[in-house]
Amino acid sequence: MKDDTKNQDAFMPLAVDLDGTIIRTDLLLETANIFILKNPIHIFKVLIWLFKGRTILKEKLAVFSEINASLLPYNKSIVSWLKEQHFLGREIILITASTDLLALSVGGYLGIFKKIFGSSQKINLKGIKKKELLIEKYGVGGFDYVGNERADIPIWEVCNTAYVVNPSPRFIFELKKIKPDIEVLKDNRPFIGKSITKVLRPHQWIKNILIFIPLFAAQEYGNPINLFQTMIAFIVFCLTASSAYVLNDLIDLKNDRYHCSKKNRPFASGDLSILMGWVLWPILLIFGLAISVNFLPKSFIYIQLCYLFLTLLYSFYIKKLVIIDVLALAILYTLRIIAGIAATGVPLSFWLLTFSIFIFLSLAFIKRFSEIKSAHDIGSDKAIKGRGYLTDDLEVVSSMGVSAGFISVLVLALYIQDVHTASLYKSPEVIWLVCPMLLMWVSRIWLISHRGEMHDDPVVFALKDRFSQLFAATIVSVVLMAKYCKF
Repeated sequence: MKDDTKNQDAFMPLAVDLDGTIIRTDLLLETANIFILKNPIHIFKVLIWLFKGRTILKEKLAVFSEINASLLPYNKSIVSWLKEQHFLGREIILITASTDLLALSVGGYLGIFKKIFGSSQKINLKGIKKKELLIEKYGVGGFDYVGNERADIPIWEVCNTAYVVNPSPRFIFELKKIKPDIEVLKDNRPFIGKSITKVLRPHQWIKNILIFIPLFAAQEYGNPINLFQTMIAFIVFCLTASSAYVLNDLIDLKNDRYHCSKKNRPFASGDLSILMGWVLWPILLIFGLAISVNFLPKSFIYIQLCYLFLTLLYSFYIKKLVIIDVLALAILYTLRIIAGIAATGVPLSFWLLTFSIFIFLSLAFIKRFSEIKSAHDIGSDKAIKGRGYLTDDLEVVSSMGVSAGFISVLVLALYIQDVHTASLYKSPEVIWLVCPMLLMWVSRIWLISHRGEMHDDPVVFALKDRFSQLFAATIVSVVLMAKYCKF
């Protein structure tokens, strides 16, 4: 008798939710993100549509925002299970609160649904409304249902077999009271704390150590006030940079999904909600500005705002402009050094700032070169997605980047020769050893890029690379010898 019931359930119609169930994201948030980022002033239109009603908002956003169903982050385990059920001859129904326009797009891509129901301007197919439609079509207990949120509780109450996707332990406990035999389907989503940490990119905070350069170049590290100010400035820049990283990932969401590795970023993969991103980046920014206002000079706040403005300009516009994009990246690195000057008031050589521009310009070119080479190696002859470069630009980008790296060594030599620099060391001539070492490092990192082995941001690569670590330790040793040893 048990087997007969099991067999009967196996061929019972299976109704499936879309947002958070078949896909790891929410199409309302996806369309709103696309629409607002096309032009931030569109947020006022969104508010007007929302005031008119949620169904109007969904419909308008679906029409004005392009969603490519093939790029959405699908719950692979759920989709595989549904395809198995479809193969066995089971009737599968897609029923979602997303608009019928988007539901048909996803349904057409997957090709496993016998019927597709979505929201329209007249009805928001969620909760009670979804329950009523399913009862009308299949009767109470005449269907199984797969969902993921509290709005699905009314449907689980009247379905035959209830399936819940990726619930929290607390939610499972609540559901067991309603449906003791509810079945749990896991989508292997990582812990939210891990995803938030990933989107903040704490490994990139190491770049903010540049803020300490003015303090050490002026040999003011023994001054406790300046040291404290610099440490606060470092924390502020970490918060500001993370805010920019979160916003940049939201802006780059569509392009990231085309990329072989960036598609695994938290927002692109659906590991983290888009709504979380829109809450997170303003909080980080406001917190950073609050610390600046309370602990740091006004000049630092101006530099911080310049950094933020250029970062936003880069994310929205400059990143698509050839050459200007890499210049902007180099300036963003140099602004960190200028911020260190503003935080402490210590002077810094013009030559050192110029060196910073050229060395970071070279690293920025490496970043672009690696992206172009990846596209070139797979045989693409088109423009790089979200960038202004073509695969044919590979060699010219390489030559400009190598040249910038070598010029940085020349500028460093001029800095070492500067009278003020020489006065800070007992044996300034020892610092000249840094020049051939830097030449070797720049040559090596470009050679690695040409071989297609530069899979990370070049700064991150340098932090992980054993040779670069040894190079940095050797430079520190040389500078200390020049400072304290008389030859």
